[in-house]
Amino acid sequence: MSEEKKQQLKEAFYTQTETEVLEKMQTSKDGLSNQEAQKRLEEYGANQLDEGKKKTLLSKFIDQFKDFMIMILLAAALISFFTGDRVEAIMIIVVVLIMAIFGVVQEAKAEQAIDALKSMATPNANAMRDGNVKTVKSTELVPGDIIMLEAGDVIPADLRLIEANSMKIEEAALTGESVPVEKDIAVISDAETGIGDRLNMAYMNSNVTYGRGVGVVVGTGMNTEVGKIAHMLSQADETNTPLKENLNSLGKTLTIAILGICVIMFGVGMLKGNTTWIDMLLTSVSLAVAAIPEGLPAIVTIVLAIGTQKMAKRNALVRKLPAVETLGSTDIICSDKTGTLTVNKMTVEAVFTNNELHSATDELAADNMTLKVMNYCNDTKFSKEGTLIGDPTETALVQFGLNKAYDVREKLVAEPRVGEAPFDSDRKLMSTIHELADGRFLVATKGAPDELLKRCVSYDVNGELKPMDDAERQLILENNTGLAKQALRVLAMAYKIVDTKPTSVESADLEKDLVFSGLVGMIDPERQEAAEAVRVAKEAGIRPVMITGDHRDTAEAIAIRLGILGKDQHEAVITGAELNDMSEEEFAKKVVNYSVYARVSPEHKVRIVKAWQTAGKVVAMTGDGVNDAPALKTADIGIGMGITGTEVSKGASDMVLADDNFATIIVAVEEGRKVFSNIQKTIQYLLAANLGEVLTLFIATLIGWDTLLPVHLLWINVVTDTFPAIALGLEPAERDVMSHKPRGRNSNFFSGGVMSSVIYQGILEAAITLGVYWAAIQWPAHLALTAAQKATAIADGISISDAIYDMQHADALTMAFATLGLIQLFHAFNVKSIHQSIFKVGAFRNKVFNYAVLLSFVLLASTIVIPGFNDLFSVAHLDAYQWAIVFGSSIAIIPIVEIVKFFQRKTLDI
Repeated sequence: MSEEKKQQLKEAFYTQTETEVLEKMQTSKDGLSNQEAQKRLEEYGANQLDEGKKKTLLSKFIDQFKDFMIMILLAAALISFFTGDRVEAIMIIVVVLIMAIFGVVQEAKAEQAIDALKSMATPNANAMRDGNVKTVKSTELVPGDIIMLEAGDVIPADLRLIEANSMKIEEAALTGESVPVEKDIAVISDAETGIGDRLNMAYMNSNVTYGRGVGVVVGTGMNTEVGKIAHMLSQADETNTPLKENLNSLGKTLTIAILGICVIMFGVGMLKGNTTWIDMLLTSVSLAVAAIPEGLPAIVTIVLAIGTQKMAKRNALVRKLPAVETLGSTDIICSDKTGTLTVNKMTVEAVFTNNELHSATDELAADNMTLKVMNYCNDTKFSKEGTLIGDPTETALVQFGLNKAYDVREKLVAEPRVGEAPFDSDRKLMSTIHELADGRFLVATKGAPDELLKRCVSYDVNGELKPMDDAERQLILENNTGLAKQALRVLAMAYKIVDTKPTSVESADLEKDLVFSGLVGMIDPERQEAAEAVRVAKEAGIRPVMITGDHRDTAEAIAIRLGILGKDQHEAVITGAELNDMSEEEFAKKVVNYSVYARVSPEHKVRIVKAWQTAGKVVAMTGDGVNDAPALKTADIGIGMGITGTEVSKGASDMVLADDNFATIIVAVEEGRKVFSNIQKTIQYLLAANLGEVLTLFIATLIGWDTLLPVHLLWINVVTDTFPAIALGLEPAERDVMSHKPRGRNSNFFSGGVMSSVIYQGILEAAITLGVYWAAIQWPAHLALTAAQKATAIADGISISDAIYDMQHADALTMAFATLGLIQLFHAFNVKSIHQSIFKVGAFRNKVFNYAVLLSFVLLASTIVIPGFNDLFSVAHLDAYQWAIVFGSSIAIIPIVEIVKFFQRKTLDI
């Protein structure tokens, strides 16, 4: 398509007259000829959304290895392989490959958004071709086609309406407005008018709920409003989650530390001159590799996966693993109103009848005329299954009657409809005529209160008719205003009984001399559990922000009822039009002032999310409509609705709520916070352990001690870095997890005292281990050899003194090995909470953790106590005295850390 044609389709057709539009589109009310339509189809292309360029499977797979932590692990695997530790190298490679495959699967799911958007297109449309109405595939529609519409149709393209007879279109999926929009063909003068207020336009994938109309196609495919959303989806950048940022930061920190270890170790070794530079280099690199927590990425994946399973059981379905943790860091929840905070169903909330205002739960008499009129003057149909079909406003009235045991189907059998005056947007009224049992006729009328009052000459109070006067009219208008201020949509009911059937249904004759019966106030109400969820969110330091396509008054009223706004916070509400007048810089400064956005477009939602992100906040966005998809993809975490949500919004989301329950988000936030806390505990545990190992070897090398062999480090890493670390990821949430403020985007795994804890705890582990080794050398358990040991030494040509030294060294090495392993297992109990005492959080309440520690202990001890294993691991048997020293020294880390935590709590006021 040429640029000139594209520009033509971007014009504000709603500001042009019917004649101007037809002339601009080079068409007429008779439509296009088949020949011209085919020509335009070749010129403009099919009326469908572009697929966009998709990544190949190979490119997706390669992208997974661009993560910094993964690159560190690959480097570690390479070094391990060439230094002879091939078992560890293979283990690292397997972990990396599993993670890469998992990432490809997750990314493939994310591409469903555009595909879902394409599938929404209607298969057929009724178009004028060669002067006749023909059924045409929607993909073959072109600009200039004339489309015939009626109730039940899905709009096949963007249309400028040229006829609209009592026509209403439901545009919630596009605009977020819950009530169908009444359409007309009047020209709109303001070119800045938002989508929701363009009453003479009909947009692709919206639904005709009432009436009929005719429109000229002014946009197809990617040039429709839905096409713009599809383009925004394809252009939206994938936001890095806090988890990814934290892991990348951790990887860079470890790299610097590891390079430092290599350089220092190599330099010290060369200065001592005890070995060649090649051997020293291999030793340094091997020690540095030992500092890498190679199991960490796998453990993070396992913890996240377990988190997704728990959340799924509570109706939060996670599509992308990092989303689990991201929820825990959420500062802002930008929530769509319709269908998320509200039930997306018009409901009667108040009735003014017999000069009294009643709530929807109050009892009404079976012969109440307001109840009767709202059900009789109504075009709602019943499906075979008993569900209500029709305009949401009218179905709400019938549902209200059913709730009051007033079944209009039974009533109409005795008093059938014999005539009607359909709703008209000019007079804003609708009337039906019913034959009564006594031969007279009832005229039931409903409509706009101000228009209906003009036609009323009396009013009904419990069946008694009284003349309409100024005082009564004032009372009715005051109640109407009061209901409107609550953002209720108000309809008035009136009636009259005549002796003969009206011969004419012209409104001037039919709708006069009426008896006012009452007012009915309706709204799409908030979900019952949403207000409590908002309260809990605020308590947890999370700010709820409501974004909707509804009018300002409606949005503000719902926000106040939910607790998002206080009653005097009118300035915290802003409309899309007001937002348009702000520059990006100005809005970024003022975004903190607003909690409610009304009459917004998809572009506005993306701006809102980005403004909060610029302010350093982690943003979650909920939504169910097509219009929400770009913002869902831009947000740190997009949350789609499983029941009312479109496939487009689900495809663009990181998480889907299976029950469409806003309260489920708070449950997910709690799980997310727990997941981050558990990952943080795991990192603290692993890094403290690895630092303890590195310091033990480093200091021993400086002193000249032979404390641990490579096989000892490998086995300790296998038994202590695996099972306890995974079990820490299964720790239940701490009791105060939802009482803290969100940690924010700038925090990381080392925040909150974790870094200092890792350092002092690593030093403590190394000091205790080296202390046990030194004590075993200074005060050996055996000062002499047995007769058998002496005979063996003599037979091997070893002096008695050397044999005693070897035995003492073997005992010391074994005790150091056992202490370093056990101290890590005992320390695992310490990291159940970063600052709280283990006695407060419950040392043994996690059964999986208890079994994991026990299993690790058995695996560690088996290398010492099982005959044959000690030779394999070059360790000696220990007697009861030596085991007592090992246990006593290892368990000492618990009271020491408890004392440090105590002073931390006092100092930091935790």
